[in-house]
Amino acid sequence: MSLEQRLNDVKQRIANAAAECGRVPEEIKLIAVTKTYPTDAMNEAIRLGVTDVGENKPQEVRDKFGDVLPTRWHLIGHLQSNKVKYVIDRCCMIHSVDSIKLMQEIDRQASAHGCHIDILIQVNISGEESKSGITPEELPELLMYARNLTNTHVKGLMTIAPKSEYGDVSVHFGNMKKLFDKTAKETYTNVSMDELSMGMSGDFETAIKYGATMVRIGSLIFGPRNYN
Repeated sequence: MSLEQRLNDVKQRIANAAAECGRVPEEIKLIAVTKTYPTDAMNEAIRLGVTDVGENKPQEVRDKFGDVLPTRWHLIGHLQSNKVKYVIDRCCMIHSVDSIKLMQEIDRQASAHGCHIDILIQVNISGEESKSGITPEELPELLMYARNLTNTHVKGLMTIAPKSEYGDVSVHFGNMKKLFDKTAKETYTNVSMDELSMGMSGDFETAIKYGATMVRIGSLIFGPRNYN
């Protein structure tokens, strides 16, 4: 299949998954995950209608940015405080914020660059040890701290599905949606629960069923990755 065919197939699967649970496709933003893929493939996808791309490593954002057509960039992978400088004026959203320290540095860099940036708080909903993210119990502390931020705005939550030994993924997505809805009912300064980022190539249809507003899909669009 060509990139265009794969992209159209993903869009159709999103539409079908939305229809099955009474939603409309426009409620779900496709983040095309471009980790390890070359800029010519990214540009082809953008010409075909992709509006948002997601990178796992801040260095890839830095290195690819100047060679890619205008688009919205998302940092979806783990971010260390000393790498914020690579993405702060290039990305529209950081999905993987998991500490007050990181929030502080994002806001400091945003202020220094004279820009505003949206962030999502990453929650490790399954408790899987290999996954980044805070526990659900730690979420209120980070949301309370958000009122101290001047150039950084919390727009929702993000999670990554666990490995199969941690149980049925639908259980974890369901728990994430409950946490999202509970948080949305509470009032925090500088916080809005607009986005729930969850679901990747292997589980995005289930994530849509449980309320995902952003799905992060790479290999189904661009084909197998070459890590060499």
